[in-house]
Amino acid sequence: MERPDFFTLKNGDKAKLPFSDKEYQTRLINLRTVMSKNNLDMIILTSMHNIAYYTGFIYCSFGRSYGCVVTANKISTISANIDASQPWRRSHCDNVIFTDWKRDNFLKAIVSIIGRDEPPMTIGVENDHVTLDIKEKLTSIFTFSVFSDVSKDLMQLRMIKSAEEIKIIKNGARIADLGGEEIIKNIKVGESELEIAIAGRDRMEREIAKTYPDAEYMDTWVWFQSGLNTDGAHNPKTNRKLKSGDILSLNAFPMISGYYTALERTLFVDRVDDASLKAWEANVKVHKRGLELIKPGAKCSAICHELNELFAELGYLHYRTFGYGHSFGVLSHFYGREAGLELREDIDTVLEENMVVSMEPMIMIPDGKPGAGGYREHDILVIGKNNAQNITKFPFGPEHNIIK
Repeated sequence: MERPDFFTLKNGDKAKLPFSDKEYQTRLINLRTVMSKNNLDMIILTSMHNIAYYTGFIYCSFGRSYGCVVTANKISTISANIDASQPWRRSHCDNVIFTDWKRDNFLKAIVSIIGRDEPPMTIGVENDHVTLDIKEKLTSIFTFSVFSDVSKDLMQLRMIKSAEEIKIIKNGARIADLGGEEIIKNIKVGESELEIAIAGRDRMEREIAKTYPDAEYMDTWVWFQSGLNTDGAHNPKTNRKLKSGDILSLNAFPMISGYYTALERTLFVDRVDDASLKAWEANVKVHKRGLELIKPGAKCSAICHELNELFAELGYLHYRTFGYGHSFGVLSHFYGREAGLELREDIDTVLEENMVVSMEPMIMIPDGKPGAGGYREHDILVIGKNNAQNITKFPFGPEHNIIK
């Protein structure tokens, strides 16, 4: 029996995707404008975020290669046979399935889409994602082609959100607030970080299903940290049991069709000591000032410099741990990042209408020092024509988040 290297399969009907046909067509037009500007005959996307952004399909690699080929008149995802027809159903385009029977069938599937008669002279790839192994193999196949990096151009396109994207982000912020409320209900001495996180995650996933009944549900999570475990913003939850007087970090992350939103808050169990209260109030003061500074026309680096000065005046700048905020969109803790829109000292991007950024100052006081722990607040803002809208409604600060 001769088994194919690749094939197509349209099993069932196309699923309802998170965005309209018009939205995906607009994104594709913008992508082809980048191709034209850079004189590219073809782009080979490999990252989860860009494939999801242009097609609606979020792949699960498990060590296999996935891709999306875009030419002037074609667009097709390339997926592994283990997924059957799900990638076609969840793609706003065609799909080719490669098999595991022979090595490098993924590459043969790419060639099948463009044909052998007109090999592309110029090819765009994502240098920040494509592996050295795949790049070498692509070079061996397209021996007469010149490869160019398109990752920064595509990031620039993703930084400006459409009305449909902003709607999904606003729903995400609302659902994050619900997750935060559920977490608060479950905070008590003797309960574990794990069980409290489970309650918050389940509340958010059920609300996502209610709001988006036709979606796929994946990747929503909670990092609920206590005591020493609050020192890192991305520390996983543990089975540690809460104690009276603990500092807590609430981190709720609903994921809707690859779109990330977040709620992060500092809390204390029962009471807060004087040194901790002073540190907390300092971070809250910086957070409030940061919210005021986010507006159209503001430069990312300038926001950082002013907040650094405020932290210095308060005596906590040496405890600051990372940038003051970042862009939102197709990203998660294991894919995507719009690095050109981060509130950092080395980013000079000017905020403009339809960008979405967070304000999230954090300080970390090492164990053994007065007020030890990580302090962090996090709100999401949508930049408008004349101002910015804070879409996070969950309260912050000592007057709200000392949980009795």
